[in-house]
Amino acid sequence: MRVFQIGAAGGVGRRLAALLAARGDDVTGMHREPAQAETVRLSGATPAHGDLITDSVDDLAEKFAGHDAIVFSAGAHGTGMDKTTLIDGKGLEKAADAAARAAVSRFVLVSVFPEAGRGKEPNERFEHYIRVKKTTDAYLARTDLDWLIVRPGQLLDDPGTGRVTAGAAIEYGSVHRDDVAGFIAAVLGEPGVNRIIVELTDGPTPVADAVADLARRPGA
Repeated sequence: MRVFQIGAAGGVGRRLAALLAARGDDVTGMHREPAQAETVRLSGATPAHGDLITDSVDDLAEKFAGHDAIVFSAGAHGTGMDKTTLIDGKGLEKAADAAARAAVSRFVLVSVFPEAGRGKEPNERFEHYIRVKKTTDAYLARTDLDWLIVRPGQLLDDPGTGRVTAGAAIEYGSVHRDDVAGFIAAVLGEPGVNRIIVELTDGPTPVADAVADLARRPGA
């Protein structure tokens, strides 16, 4: 499989690239900062410079051409509300439009649980982030792409367990970045899991079994 990653230098992106490369997939990793090229290369992906803020839909479509799937895990990561709008928001919209233009139907978006951050002191920047993420989820869901939206819980950096809980509506919790990457790697190989939103936390079910369960859902 030829997979194009947006956000390839991030915590989930690096882990996913390593898993895909290890199983023999051809991975292209888009990065914004020149210094991130080596990080992408070390993960097993081929670096490709790109910028969701300045690249046009045509620019992105040219990069996407010839790939089988797009995985979007990019984000502004607290660099400001304007960047959240331009990267998490408008950037996703441009990427989805570019995927359609490049005839790359499979599109996996790493989003966020609606319950994320609840119980903390209200924060205008975080509320803006949640609004933007919901808007982009809705934008992608209206497209004709073979989309999948993954909403992981609170992300953890320590080693994963290989076991998750995955479903359309589950209780909020934490999840290891290793296991988010493992879930996406597995689901990319399962075309029956498409055009749904999947919430993801740590849990008792091996990742492969969780993906198989989703593929057996009514209508899959």
